[in-house]
Amino acid sequence: MPKTKSAPTAKKPARATALKKPVKAAAVAKKPAKTAAPRMTLKEAMSALEKAGTAQARKTYTRHGASEPMFGVSFGDLKKLLNRIKVDQELAEALWDTGNFDARNLAAKVCDPENFPPRVLDAWAATPIAWLWGGYVGQIAAEGPHGRAKAEKWLAAKDDATRSAGWCTVGAMAMIDESTEDSWFAERLAQIEKGMQGANNRHRYLMNNALIAIGCRNSSLRKAAATAAKRLGTIEVDHGDTDCKTPDAIERLEKAWDRAKTSGYESPAAQERDRESMRTRC
Repeated sequence: MPKTKSAPTAKKPARATALKKPVKAAAVAKKPAKTAAPRMTLKEAMSALEKAGTAQARKTYTRHGASEPMFGVSFGDLKKLLNRIKVDQELAEALWDTGNFDARNLAAKVCDPENFPPRVLDAWAATPIAWLWGGYVGQIAAEGPHGRAKAEKWLAAKDDATRSAGWCTVGAMAMIDESTEDSWFAERLAQIEKGMQGANNRHRYLMNNALIAIGCRNSSLRKAAATAAKRLGTIEVDHGDTDCKTPDAIERLEKAWDRAKTSGYESPAAQERDRESMRTRC
């Protein structure tokens, strides 16, 4: 009997992709984005400052011209708060408005120089807090877009605090502002020579510092500043009950230039531009 042909075997269907070994969901799930830390409130900042204050720091700041209200917060503790807050212009202005010495120091560190309201900067400059304060305001102005305009305006002001901030701005600009021409700083040297003798105690100190900073800008201004310093001679400043001393301009210039050259920089100003802002590191 003849063999019958068996029916053709149906082809097995292709295995569905669903049969592939499933990938664990955890392997493909995106990691949740890190949630930004909440902004520090004024109340939290003031509480942190109060906790960090010490009686010893209050005594030290008082000798340097600071007045109540203040907690007496060290610069190390201010740095810790700066690291938490970063940049917050709104908080900076709120801290300033408290009138507290330490809050205002912190405000100078967390503010945003690039977006600083000019009228607010004028108000900060006009407030006689302590000798170090003018340095902060000058640095803020120099780091922002209004440095030269503010320096010229403040140097022409009638009140001592604002003029102090003006000289601090000149010094800060000499070190970090690369756009202003040398002739502008040469004019400030002439202004220093002309006004030093009749300047008050605080202004003599700040004018001397500005002269040194100008001499740190480049080799040409170094010569001009050294020549001016020789003509001025020793600058006498009464620092009161502190350990502060008035630097000898020529000696300070020599040390600054030696340090910069040893470190491979073309000038002390170039070295300063490669560092963290004086406003936040000090």
